[in-house]
Amino acid sequence: MQHTPIILRVTREQAEQAEGIVVVIDVIRAFTVAAYAFAGGAACLWLVRTVEEALALREREPDALLAGEIGGRLIPGFDLNNSPSTMARANVQGKHVIQRTGAGTQGAVGARNSTHLLTASLAVASATARYVARLSANTGLPITFLPTETSAGGILRNEDKYCADYIEALITQPETAADVLSDRLARLHAEGRFYHWGAEKDEDFPLEDLEQIQAADRFDFVMLGKRLEYQGFSYVELTATQIP
Repeated sequence: MQHTPIILRVTREQAEQAEGIVVVIDVIRAFTVAAYAFAGGAACLWLVRTVEEALALREREPDALLAGEIGGRLIPGFDLNNSPSTMARANVQGKHVIQRTGAGTQGAVGARNSTHLLTASLAVASATARYVARLSANTGLPITFLPTETSAGGILRNEDKYCADYIEALITQPETAADVLSDRLARLHAEGRFYHWGAEKDEDFPLEDLEQIQAADRFDFVMLGKRLEYQGFSYVELTATQIP
């Protein structure tokens, strides 16, 4: 008999309530950036909540690269901003990347009661769907989606919910998944979600990001998280595993 998983959703504010197989989603842009870091050969990512935690981990691993944003902007003293196209050009082969963002890394670190932790974006949606469907079938655990976007300034930020819609369709109704993806991408454009990426050159919001953000299923790996402790704070170590 085919296993039908229980699928739940929580908000970032409910991260501690997320249980079972937890998929933390940040499409714009933390976990799109993370996917391109792994595609570029990064050894692992360490996800933190604060700049101070990032700097503490770099003291431990001096060759690590600092990546992330505050308010969408490069953090002073960090090596890389929160841009997937910038990450795609960076030399990260064999490197540790320490990532701090305002949404994605907050949700991942906050999901402290998960049994299995993954991070996702459209770039790894299909691989994530295959992995969590099998894991749920083998363990009987529910799949909990944790979209991390928040609303601000009257701007609709639905991309993480839409990514969850697509992954859920891949698991439960794969014949509809392509239509779900097409519909949700069209909604993002109609909602003006890409307002940052205008005609003016902006290193923190390069136009090239738009292609990477929307490139669904580009990579056949999943990003698996493990909770760790260092100097009194929690962080998540993220590694990539190829999924046939």
